[in-house]
Amino acid sequence: MKAPGDRAEDAALRAARPRGEPERFGDLQRERQARLLHAIRDAAVAAAMAFGLFVLMVGLRTDVGPSGELFLRTRWADVAILCGIVFAGRLLLNLWYASRAARAPARPGRLAAALGAAGQALGPALLAAALVLPFIPGIGRYELDLGILVLTYVMLGWGLNIVVGLAGLLDLGYVAFYAVGAYSYALLATSFGLSFWVCLPLAGMLAAFWGILLGFPVLRLRGDYLAIVTLAFGEIIRIVITNWVSLTGGPNGIGGIPRPTFFGLSFSLSGEPDTFAGFFGLEPSSQHRVIFLYYLILALSLLTNWVTLRLRRQPLGRAWEALREDEIACRALGINIRNTKLSAFAIGAMFGGFAGAFFATRQSFISPESFTFIESAIILSIVVLGGMGSQLGVAIAATIMIGGFELFRDLEEWRMLVFGAAMVLIMVWRPRGLVGTRTPSVALGKKRDIDADLVGEGRG
Repeated sequence: MKAPGDRAEDAALRAARPRGEPERFGDLQRERQARLLHAIRDAAVAAAMAFGLFVLMVGLRTDVGPSGELFLRTRWADVAILCGIVFAGRLLLNLWYASRAARAPARPGRLAAALGAAGQALGPALLAAALVLPFIPGIGRYELDLGILVLTYVMLGWGLNIVVGLAGLLDLGYVAFYAVGAYSYALLATSFGLSFWVCLPLAGMLAAFWGILLGFPVLRLRGDYLAIVTLAFGEIIRIVITNWVSLTGGPNGIGGIPRPTFFGLSFSLSGEPDTFAGFFGLEPSSQHRVIFLYYLILALSLLTNWVTLRLRRQPLGRAWEALREDEIACRALGINIRNTKLSAFAIGAMFGGFAGAFFATRQSFISPESFTFIESAIILSIVVLGGMGSQLGVAIAATIMIGGFELFRDLEEWRMLVFGAAMVLIMVWRPRGLVGTRTPSVALGKKRDIDADLVGEGRG
């Protein structure tokens, strides 16, 4: 007969003995069942929320009857289909997240290296395609206008990328600087007769000045509070230009804004010697002005990219990235937080002012409706979708969001839904942006790309 001490020792040995295969299989099954139940419960909650939204937006609709009276028409089948799509999508998303978490994580070094090699080839290819686009056979006025629009948003995205991507300051009112640049050029050109080339730097400087004015009140704000203040600033600018009728024209806007010239040569269709076509002996065509505007915004975009890349390698750019990673550590290192934030706001606003001046001269008419909050949301979405801090990612995201949006034009009222769903899928697939890797600004020896999970995004 064993002593009590021996029996306790045997129990401890049995407890420490590895479990058999049936026990491990049972635990795995229970874990999978719990994971599936959690996914189904979460999908049901999402479907219930969707029902609350769709029951009024889709399920009930007022129509006009044969005799002109209004009657309420119900579309419960459409509501059921939409709720089913939400339930299935959320369930699949939860199961995909669970399976990805169960798998061994991939090595970030290989992924970063592959994306870096692809980016080195894709960047020059996109630049070459942009340079030769007007001369590709089959490219007409529509394609060039679309290219101008895409490049305008590329420039705006690169400007906002300085504030959000490099300095980590969440700015929801970037459209205000876009409006300041546009109205500065319009007022200077129409009131004082100044040319585009004189007004362009002035518009950038005025926008930078307003960027500094915005930066001073928000020096001590971070995160959501900073976003709210910048959003309010954008709305203040829009309300001012709407109600200051004597200066801005109010809701009627400003028309008759002068077009830019090519070294004093206008793009008139008269064919006289002082016109572009007459000086070079060409057949007068409206396509000449469109091509000139295309290359003008391309040059402004490349200037924005070049200045940003140069600043990233300077002490100022490294201070921006240090501020993005950790503001407290940045202060501890002796970096002047005030000057660092103000410089980010001013330089980012300056490029927004340049883009606004180009927008005004291209449209020859501006009004407050062109500078609503949705513009700020689109520009910020371009930066986030491309990858905050990535120049190439912003260019790709602008091409997808602005150029790709035209692919859904035939879907009419459903195109916003399709486009929004595509955006959600892209952000689920690449939550840190299309180009999430980072290249160090300064490195000892060979530079190696850093995976996005190892880089802070910054919250202002």
